Amino acid sequence: MAAVQLNGIYKRYGDTQVVHGVDLDIEDGEFVVLVGPSGCGKTTLMRMIAGLEDISGGDLTIGGTRANALPPQQRNISMVFQSYALYPHLSVYDNIAFGPRIRKEREDGFKPRIEAAAKMLNLSNYLERLPRALSGGQRQRVAMGRAVVREPSLFLFDEPLSNLDAKLRVQMRTEIKALHQRLRNTVVYVTHDQIEAMTMADRIVVMNSGRIEQIGRPLDLYDKPGNLFVASFLGSPSMNFVAGSVMSDARGTALILDDGVRIALPEGRAQPGAHVTLGIRPEHIETGSGDVPFAVDVIEPTGAETHLYGKIGGNSWCVTTRARPGIEPGQRMTLGLPLAHLHLFDTESGKRLD
Repeated sequence: MAAVQLNGIYKRYGDTQVVHGVDLDIEDGEFVVLVGPSGCGKTTLMRMIAGLEDISGGDLTIGGTRANALPPQQRNISMVFQSYALYPHLSVYDNIAFGPRIRKEREDGFKPRIEAAAKMLNLSNYLERLPRALSGGQRQRVAMGRAVVREPSLFLFDEPLSNLDAKLRVQMRTEIKALHQRLRNTVVYVTHDQIEAMTMADRIVVMNSGRIEQIGRPLDLYDKPGNLFVASFLGSPSMNFVAGSVMSDARGTALILDDGVRIALPEGRAQPGAHVTLGIRPEHIETGSGDVPFAVDVIEPTGAETHLYGKIGGNSWCVTTRARPGIEPGQRMTLGLPLAHLHLFDTESGKRLD
């Protein structure tokens, strides 16, 4: 296993800089997920850790050794890609054994490792099959088995579940997390799917435009996002937002929207006259109480929950309820916004107001 340190890492292609001075410490045995929208630099950062991209500046340390100039084969890492990259003419066993054979390891030395990995990944009954006879999830497990057999210090996963259907994605998320809990290797996992990040990570690194926006445990980021970008990116459905001006009167402090709607705010969080963006997650909104008017445009029943869509202050909002409200599109209702669940951000800078 290995700790990983990135100090001031940046990447430049010609005059274009795509990763800007990233500082990140990953502990030995930690499962860290890099998450962000397409083009944010997360895959480029992982490829620099893997040695597949040159580092333009800064220092990369793996297991206490400076790795900037080390070739990939000397970094003791295994990488699982979005594509399975299996040899179609080789059996499952031979695909997993390909690496040890290239390294000229003895068969009697790596065969027990392959059998142990196959048992761990529920592949024991498929070792003689060709990849075309496997499901997508089984093929991804073969790719993982190939990585496990190398016994690396560091696992790198680059959007490994992107090609799977929704049901298989859920299953494979569980299997990858269980694999980490058994092996306790250090894992760096890249995804654009914030649900994967929330369910799998020990810590999440949220990236945007080649920079780290925030680092923390999943629920810490969910409950206390540091800025508007993190607040909007984590959560499904996304956090609701509306901007207005802060006013204080005999009734207390409130956010006044452009259409005159008044939303009560916690005392001391924002100064009167400030331009503030309020956020609240859909599941924290109370239906049928409070005094915030809401016209329902669309209703989405999902079974366990119902999503109500409409607008507040000109912004699209989603309200999530476990009840089955007897309401039709076009009807109006009132919403309660509990003070304890309100998030406030400076509208101009996007930073959180504590």
